[in-house]
Amino acid sequence: MSESSSVINPAVGAPFIAPTADVGRVMRRVIYALLPGFLAYLWFFGWGPLTNLVYAVASALCFEALLLTVRGRPLWPFLSDGSALLTACLLALSLPPMASWWLPVLGSFIAIVFAKQLYGGLGYNPVNPAMAAYAVLLISFPLEMSQWLSPLELQHQLLGLVESFHYTLTGQLPDGLGFDAISSATPLDKLRTDTGLGQAVAEIRHAPVFGLVAGYGTEWVGLGYLLGGLVLVKLRIISWHIPVAMLGTLAVMATAGFLIDPQLHADPLMQLFGGASMLGAFFIATDPVTAATTARGKLIYGAGIGVLVYAIRTWGSYPDGIAFAVLLMGMTVPLLDQYTVPRMFGARRRGWRE
Repeated sequence: MSESSSVINPAVGAPFIAPTADVGRVMRRVIYALLPGFLAYLWFFGWGPLTNLVYAVASALCFEALLLTVRGRPLWPFLSDGSALLTACLLALSLPPMASWWLPVLGSFIAIVFAKQLYGGLGYNPVNPAMAAYAVLLISFPLEMSQWLSPLELQHQLLGLVESFHYTLTGQLPDGLGFDAISSATPLDKLRTDTGLGQAVAEIRHAPVFGLVAGYGTEWVGLGYLLGGLVLVKLRIISWHIPVAMLGTLAVMATAGFLIDPQLHADPLMQLFGGASMLGAFFIATDPVTAATTARGKLIYGAGIGVLVYAIRTWGSYPDGIAFAVLLMGMTVPLLDQYTVPRMFGARRRGWRE
């Protein structure tokens, strides 16, 4: 083609670059990055996380297909983009292992139907669907959502895959084994409860539920999510701003509390590798739809989540606060994006969108 023809028809001659990543490719990479943490979760907590995952994924895809049919949208393009699958994975990994089948199914219903499809589907949801579902389940069913397994007890009471599915469907364990024998409080829950009773942190940390730096087993799960999250940053699937701001703020506040009163406040490593800190920082708070989009907005958004997580864990009614912190800071995203717009090229001063 001659040079003159390319000038007349710029659509032919322009140096267009084909995009290398679509929604499905990004979602699949995020799911792959969850694998190190998920495998560590399986290693320490048995088959329970897998049962949650099976129920959540199956029901999320069914609800997604049902709502797409009702809305008159094609099924395959939306079912294959991986967004419903990722939502189900994040919800399943947030639930207590070996939760009854209806808990992940109900959570998937809330996430897909109420938090996603009723607002128009992917890209239009105002809140993180997985965390909206988790928050509703936590408030509505506090007893079921607090029944966590003990990795130490599971080492002696091995439950096979069939037995785990049987329990989640029927609520019955093998003869001679009760759920109380394999369950325990989470490290953050025990820390919060025992400090409330006046015990010192150093004394509480001698309990078997704690490991080297955080909870026994949960610290390795957190390390797995950290490794997967760093891969996402390296691949530029997510930016570093939100995880660094969230974890940095959480570490600073935990260090301040620990220095002020080490008998009442846990050390920073306990806050970083306890609970869902790493999962929240790299996989939940970085939701591209509901998180801030500008660089300064991401830093403020991540720092706000870190502050709220520490406040809820220390003075709130729940031992962990990732879901509530993400939902609350998600409400500030339109304002953050409005007032953190960078200076446009050629403009004399920074401004905000009209």
